[in-house]
Amino acid sequence: MFSFGIVECSLHRVKVLLYVNFVLFSVCEAKVQLPQNVIFKAVFAFGDSIVDQGNNNYIKTLVKCNFQPYGKDFMGGMPTGRFSNGKTPPDLIAVELGIKKLIPAYLDPNLKTEDIKSGVSFASGGCGYDPLTATLVAVIPLSRQLTQFIEYTGKLKVLVGEEEANYILKNSLFMVVAGTDDLANTYFTAGIRLKQDINSYTDLMVAEASKFLNELYKLGARKFWILGIPPIGCLPSQRTLAGGHNRMCSQEYNQAAQLANTKFSIAINSLSKKLPQSKLVFIDIYNPLLDLIFNPEKI
Repeated sequence: MFSFGIVECSLHRVKVLLYVNFVLFSVCEAKVQLPQNVIFKAVFAFGDSIVDQGNNNYIKTLVKCNFQPYGKDFMGGMPTGRFSNGKTPPDLIAVELGIKKLIPAYLDPNLKTEDIKSGVSFASGGCGYDPLTATLVAVIPLSRQLTQFIEYTGKLKVLVGEEEANYILKNSLFMVVAGTDDLANTYFTAGIRLKQDINSYTDLMVAEASKFLNELYKLGARKFWILGIPPIGCLPSQRTLAGGHNRMCSQEYNQAAQLANTKFSIAINSLSKKLPQSKLVFIDIYNPLLDLIFNPEKI
């Protein structure tokens, strides 16, 4: 499983790269300056551990991060279930958009009314586009995250009315982050899908991703950031398993990530043209993170 255990200065660099790639934004000092006709009312997150704000705390799974040293740089060293030493991308982006300081987990029993209006995360560490990936580690699959989002929209409509709820959804940022666990765990480590070649398996991932994005669109989402897959061959676990005696980055695994990213980029660009009034942006995190790994002095 991929834990986003990168120091916040590294996350900040990735965050800036996200903004550069999203054509509606321009970075200016501490806050993102948006065109007058662009409004973001909330941030929602779906997918895996990179954007899991603690949902796995509330389900029966071994995939949890509610213990030290996770959260060592977060609110006095408090582990919250975030797969990070500090804040996660949804937290950082919500701050930059001027929405709020932290994005909570949807399953948090202490979820506040204001949180419902300004965004939550439905993500679950260990999830993937391949439905089998979540099943293997007993976490929340994308299909159930979608069901939870439908439940959430019902609560939002009761709270603010249907018209305002639709306005909020139309003017919110939807982050979707998955695929890492599909390749690193389901395909390579567990070998569950090895009867398929990597080309066929990445086709399956892209098909499932496209189906999920279409469903979110039908439920009112319009503005999407879809993060690509990082250089999984350089993750500590994969270097141990497939990096040889010297624990080098696995080129085979990295090439699989690049293949998937190429297909995701093409599919997302196509979807953006097919879905009226939508803005779907594929975010390359592969190259920035690979650069951080091999050139840490640039941080």
